[in-house]
Amino acid sequence: MSRTTPLLSSVLLASLTLAAPALAQEYVAKIGHLESTQQSRHIHLEKVAELVAERTDGDVEFQIFPQGQLGNQRQMNEGVQLGTLEATVAPAAFLGGFNPLVSILDIPYLIPEDADAAAELRDGPFGQALLDSFSDKGMVAIDLWPNGKKQFTSNEPLDSLEDFAGQKFRVMDSSILIEQFNALGASAIALPFGELYTSLQTGVVDGEENPLDTIKAMKFYEVQNYLVVSDHGAMEDVILFNPMFWDSLPGEYQTVIKDAFAEVIPELTAHKAAAVEAALETVKESGTNVRIADEEERAKFRDVMFAPASAAYVAKTGDAGQALLDTYTAAYDALK
Repeated sequence: MSRTTPLLSSVLLASLTLAAPALAQEYVAKIGHLESTQQSRHIHLEKVAELVAERTDGDVEFQIFPQGQLGNQRQMNEGVQLGTLEATVAPAAFLGGFNPLVSILDIPYLIPEDADAAAELRDGPFGQALLDSFSDKGMVAIDLWPNGKKQFTSNEPLDSLEDFAGQKFRVMDSSILIEQFNALGASAIALPFGELYTSLQTGVVDGEENPLDTIKAMKFYEVQNYLVVSDHGAMEDVILFNPMFWDSLPGEYQTVIKDAFAEVIPELTAHKAAAVEAALETVKESGTNVRIADEEERAKFRDVMFAPASAAYVAKTGDAGQALLDTYTAAYDALK
């Protein structure tokens, strides 16, 4: 009976190893965000994960961590920069400290009301320039996701633009938002979000601005008598990847991921709209006075607020901000 020598065994093993097909490379990305599992962002991140896994034959796996499980948004942003986290989907309002140029999204009525026009703006030169502005910040921004619009509420009447004069509104700490209210003759007071309910209840401020689903979730309508559906402030999410992880992906997988995030936007928008409609019904049933601003009134709001807020943005961001605003203006004018 013949025996295989150790040397021959090694040769045979090496031959078999070379002959075997190479194992597929697997890429695992942890993606952190702040919303709950019932909210639009998480639900559609799960859908993106399914599409990506299917279209890469399981080579790319997205593991989704909601509700700040991986830290607050600042910590997740830093994790993406450092490479301890592969990706995050972050509200633009939480990114100004990392990339001041993204604060252009604080300018009221920046994003058109019409969904097709808004999509064209995001997908065109302006949207791409905004995404590109993250490239020197240790992040790869691959898309913008719409996440609703802000509305005005107050304990004082909001029957017209003139009614804003003299009222005090809570804002995030943003010179752009402060100028937005200054333009209406109102005062803007920067307060932490966690203090807002009590501040409305005790009269530290008269009003605030937030999306309807936030107004419902935080029960601000319990301490507010008036609400105007103005849709004045765009709430946009930015999809951010760590550069080393992104560059490690084959080009075709990068395309699959970008396409998947873009593909679910209509469904994401519809889901968000349903949540907003349900929130509006809750606010109406509470007895809060609800008024829907018509197209003419919204145009007046834009005429009054847009220029001062834009000036504050350029004062904050300099030539780079002016260049991005010019790109926006050209793209916006082309929509008309």
